[in-house]
Amino acid sequence: MAGIFWLASYPKSGNTWLRIFLTNYLQNGDQPADINHLDGGPIASAREIFDDLVGVEASDLTLQEQELLRPQVYLQFAQELAQDEFLKVHDAYTLNSSGQPLFPPEASRGVIYIMRNPLSVAPSLANHINKSIDEAITMLNNEQPGENKRLAGLGPQLPQRWLGWGEHVRSWSAPPGQRTLLVRYEDLKRQPFEAFRAIIRFSGLDDDEARIRKAIQFSSFEQVKKQEAEKGFRERIRPTSFFRKGETAAWKSELTPEQIERILAFQAEIMRRYGYLDNAGIPAEAIPLEEFSYD
Repeated sequence: MAGIFWLASYPKSGNTWLRIFLTNYLQNGDQPADINHLDGGPIASAREIFDDLVGVEASDLTLQEQELLRPQVYLQFAQELAQDEFLKVHDAYTLNSSGQPLFPPEASRGVIYIMRNPLSVAPSLANHINKSIDEAITMLNNEQPGENKRLAGLGPQLPQRWLGWGEHVRSWSAPPGQRTLLVRYEDLKRQPFEAFRAIIRFSGLDDDEARIRKAIQFSSFEQVKKQEAEKGFRERIRPTSFFRKGETAAWKSELTPEQIERILAFQAEIMRRYGYLDNAGIPAEAIPLEEFSYD
């Protein structure tokens, strides 16, 4: 039975890069896939999915009403699939007011969760939403919970509850009834073949070494940056570049000591658990951990 693979992540953690890799792998072409025509469905929060399957425009409903309907929307979406579909997700894994998960296990084939050092996420998120780094850190830390969701309205996406970075990671780390693969962005950069191969295997796709290596090459940061410069990227919501730096340690020069301390005050526990703090509590890019061996 076909179903949905959820490509879940906090915003600006490498989700789009993963979708570009999967597109290059699935198409297996002789040249890099067009970043403006990626395989897979739209983001799970896309209004087009909701409006088409519910038959009522989401803008006519409250956030609570939308969330009550979303599990059924994904169940129906999965039932109509002829083959597995990859859907991008930025929502945290939460329950609606009836106690149902927004992303029901019955519709799922699995969860691929991409996490990234929150110290790297903060400046990238600031650039993406056109706000200051301090404002991005407020969102990252969920310091104003009532504000930390995408606003409702007539935009292309439904409101999303991002929560804070640590809450987001925790919510997706082992959702009940879901097969889950956790992958760190830093490992995709440091050992791309091993990390991307783990994703291919988890997804039940053919484990073809040459094909994986070619998809990685065609999905390089330099390649997607070049495509964006030449023809733009339709998922970009700001005039600034969507693909900014793609580095793992740029935060060392982009964040002030005070900004680093703000993030650590809220995120240290989860950062330590996943190798973003060393034993002395000093920030690190991503310490090798057995949990992320990708064997």
